[in-house]
Amino acid sequence: MNRSLKEQAEKALGLLRLHGEPKILVLPNVWDVASARLVERAGFKAIATSSAAIANSLGYPDGERISRAEMLAAVKRIAGKVALPVTADLEAGYGSAPEDMAETAKAMIEAGAVGLNLEDGTDDPASPLIETELHASKVRRIREAASALGIHVVINARTDVYLAQVGEPATRFAHAVGRANAYRKAGADCLFVPGVYDAETIGRLVKSIDGPVNVLAGAATPPIVELERLGVRRVSFGSWPARAALGLFSRFAHELLERGTFTTLSDWAIPYADLNTLLT
Repeated sequence: MNRSLKEQAEKALGLLRLHGEPKILVLPNVWDVASARLVERAGFKAIATSSAAIANSLGYPDGERISRAEMLAAVKRIAGKVALPVTADLEAGYGSAPEDMAETAKAMIEAGAVGLNLEDGTDDPASPLIETELHASKVRRIREAASALGIHVVINARTDVYLAQVGEPATRFAHAVGRANAYRKAGADCLFVPGVYDAETIGRLVKSIDGPVNVLAGAATPPIVELERLGVRRVSFGSWPARAALGLFSRFAHELLERGTFTTLSDWAIPYADLNTLLT
């Protein structure tokens, strides 16, 4: 194993260990080098990208409209500018077959990432989730391909049962747990169940899923301290931070056009010299 791969392998194990520490792993998702460096400077322990935020920043809507190559080019730029381990949101893996996942695993390692999100959603209203066993096979293939390179990439297997509101509400809990446990058995390190915001359901998921659980934060999500008490091991924010940043820019644009003032900039802009220093 060359030095670069050895360093990545060590970062991957470091990221994996963060899922077992007493404190919850908090990941404010990033979309470019500047946002990643801000997260690193703030004192967080790992960097997580948002696929939607990166796609949006490059002119694409969410939902694998961006190519694997373009997504990983952005991830590579981020990973090359931070010292922390980087986990990349790679949507459904940019391929429908398990063998496609081998190429994705190799490409993400080449980009410098040591973890990934892999979702089972399809964005097809008629068939919103891929078959459980197919997704499990994709998880297994990523594990095999990365292990062949000597790296235990941290697989965060995501099920969109709740996010896509699949089936009748009363059936979603058992459906989500069944999928999450199948993905865990296939080799996933963490199980991501976005779309759940109430403490009672989150607590039940943690008790029923055989592995660390990741939830997606939203306006109704309990505070971090409560999520930690419930046993959640990882919380992420998706494209929310990037959308908030764009919301601030939109507020400035409207203020400038409608009032001719620009207090939004004076209130919120990072000083020029500070940002230059951050990126030096």
